[in-house]
Amino acid sequence: MAKKGNRVQVILECTEQKESGVPGMSRYITTKNRKNTPSRIERKKYNPFLKRVTVHKEIK
Repeated sequence: MAKKGNRVQVILECTEQKESGVPGMSRYITTKNRKNTPSRIERKKYNPFLKRVTVHKEIK
């Protein structure tokens, strides 16, 4: 039986692309430790649709 840990998979979605209206959606999957970071995370990641680094926020 697998043991339950504090690590969970989260999806990061680009915030700037929603506002700009460019088609497509830049999303990344990563993991985070629920115990250390209970709030939603933000990371700077590359957006291939906008061809630059943008802020990606965690979605549910």
